[in-house]
Amino acid sequence: MKNTKVEVNSDILAELVVKGMQEKKATDIVVINLKSLKNAVSDYFVIASANSDTQLDAIANSIEEEVFKAIRQNPWQSEGRTNREWVLLDYVDVVAHIFLKDKREFYALEELWGDASINHVETV
Repeated sequence: MKNTKVEVNSDILAELVVKGMQEKKATDIVVINLKSLKNAVSDYFVIASANSDTQLDAIANSIEEEVFKAIRQNPWQSEGRTNREWVLLDYVDVVAHIFLKDKREFYALEELWGDASINHVETV
């Protein structure tokens, strides 16, 4: 089997990101749908909180594993692994943000997109 990237829509990609977050018990998962906004940088922002820098790293790794396993796609860009306070995984159409709780409150990304549809994901 070839190791080629599978084309997939952003809805499925966002679901895979959420699944990766849930696998490592991320909390306060929010999916922000930016599709209807003019000049949005992506289709979705998926945001979650971690209780420690170790969990933050585990959540980021889990997202990458879930997405790659399902659709053979790696993030276009990844930021924040060295600081371990806010990790960003950019899949272009979907951007995952994993924060330590205090950093999430400080940056308050959810408040930047008042016109967007925001879905709070139930914790499993």
